[in-house]
Amino acid sequence: MTDVTDQDATDTGADRIVTVPNALSILRLLGVPLFLYLLLGPHADVWALLVLVASGVTDWADGKLARLLDQSSRLGALLDPFVDRLSIVATLIGLVARGILPWWIAAVLIGRELVLAPTLVVYRRRGLPPPQVLYLGKGATFLLMCALPLLLLDLAVPATSVVAHPLGWAALIWGTTLYVWTALLYLLQCYRTARAVPPHPGTPGHGKATG
Repeated sequence: MTDVTDQDATDTGADRIVTVPNALSILRLLGVPLFLYLLLGPHADVWALLVLVASGVTDWADGKLARLLDQSSRLGALLDPFVDRLSIVATLIGLVARGILPWWIAAVLIGRELVLAPTLVVYRRRGLPPPQVLYLGKGATFLLMCALPLLLLDLAVPATSVVAHPLGWAALIWGTTLYVWTALLYLLQCYRTARAVPPHPGTPGHGKATG
């Protein structure tokens, strides 16, 4: 996942839409329905795996190119994490539907995103940017982005099962554990921010009782 933030884009004054990183994010977005079709339709598992790997490579590339080409933008700061989360959710749903992944793991990972989403409102009401991505959070995402293709590889190419199966499950277990742990850290950080910083005047909901 790219670590370009809204604040980075604002600092550079980048309002551009047509950039190489944004084009890669759009390409990844279009790859989501294609991946689900290949996995759940004709069960073209090898092709689905290739789409998933290509998505991971372009995800890494767009952040690097944004910095290398000085093409950070506000659109990219919003689009890239949105596509990241959509890709992970779509992959989880597809793997659960094919019986590769137990539903409760997918529920934990998707539930984590649903729990953290409202915390962004806390920062916006205080005129603050979203919190910096934790190193552990990056590690958790990396493990999950490795685990999901490995589990699909286990299905698509049975000859790799002796390696792909244990490595995929190890990465999934550790990634899920770190994903949940970092969610607790983000919630604690949000709570402390809400206690220390009053809502910014003029923001929606300022002065209203929160219960």
